[in-house]
Amino acid sequence: MNAWAGFIDAVRLGGWVVYPLSALAVAALAIAIDRTYVLWRFARLSAVAKAALKNGEAAPRDLIEALPAKHAYAHIARPLLASHAPLWHIEASIEAAASGTEREMNQGLWLLETIVTAAPLLGLLGTIVGMMRSFRLIGADGLVDPTGVSGGVAQALIATAIGLVIALAALFAFNYFSRRVDRLMDELEAFANAALAQLRLVREQRDAEVAA
Repeated sequence: MNAWAGFIDAVRLGGWVVYPLSALAVAALAIAIDRTYVLWRFARLSAVAKAALKNGEAAPRDLIEALPAKHAYAHIARPLLASHAPLWHIEASIEAAASGTEREMNQGLWLLETIVTAAPLLGLLGTIVGMMRSFRLIGADGLVDPTGVSGGVAQALIATAIGLVIALAALFAFNYFSRRVDRLMDELEAFANAALAQLRLVREQRDAEVAA
């Protein structure tokens, strides 16, 4: 209860800048929750599945059947099912699927990056507004309203602090999700290269048998 009362006091002292800062905080939290769910649901593989892929025990069809339709690995594995298509066509389809997967995984991160820059600027705006309020209360004969001056300084400090906290949280979240997507794309590239090499080997062996 005391914490909530303290938050209300901070909002009251921080002025109108606290409201857009709160909107940015809610947006950053929503993006973080959404990206966490997406990466957990559509980009995560179990240790058993990773070992099967590494050892070549999991075929593309088995992988697609075991994963959700929107899973990143399923998107990459789906073009490999076109066993009679030319290799160049399969490679182009995999590249297109990888681009689409990367775009889907990065959704919302641009807004998170924008919040990293916008939150401190809004906090700085609150600082300027608060200091201007304080200066207006200082007359030629000295302090006109000491309480009002201290309130303006408090507004400036609170707005700046809130903006920096939001920016730091958004920065850590953005860096984490960006790194996670980069690691996912590296894993998908390794999987696609291994699958294509295996498919190329099978076709070469089949052609050699036909030629013999």
